[in-house]
Amino acid sequence: MPDVLDPTISARLKRDDAGLVAAVVQQHDTGEVLMVGWMDDEALRRTLTEGRVTFWSRSREEYWRKGDTSGHAQYVKAVSMDCDGDALLVRVDQVGAACHTGTRTCFEAGGDLGAVVGERDPQDTNQRDEENR
Repeated sequence: MPDVLDPTISARLKRDDAGLVAAVVQQHDTGEVLMVGWMDDEALRRTLTEGRVTFWSRSREEYWRKGDTSGHAQYVKAVSMDCDGDALLVRVDQVGAACHTGTRTCFEAGGDLGAVVGERDPQDTNQRDEENR
């Protein structure tokens, strides 16, 4: 197992001032967004090579592998980088709750913010062109 992140992957990452990139975690078979965590190069290397998701804890300033204390593990199915290199999508098989509050997702605990629901304009030719592709 390599002891550093592949340099070609590392070169594509755009990190924040703390050297971290956001990692959106999604249930692989349902598409459900479970949580967001933070990774540096080492956390991403561990995630890519160990089959379990590892994050960098900004509050504790240490690595943590999801499920080691709770039993609610995340088994890696795929990891993708977005086009800008500033976010990762980690598709997992989630065991139990993803959120430390005990809910399935971290977005249940935060609640719906009541956004106005947008409607597509049926006369907008750009929207119709997208649908026909």
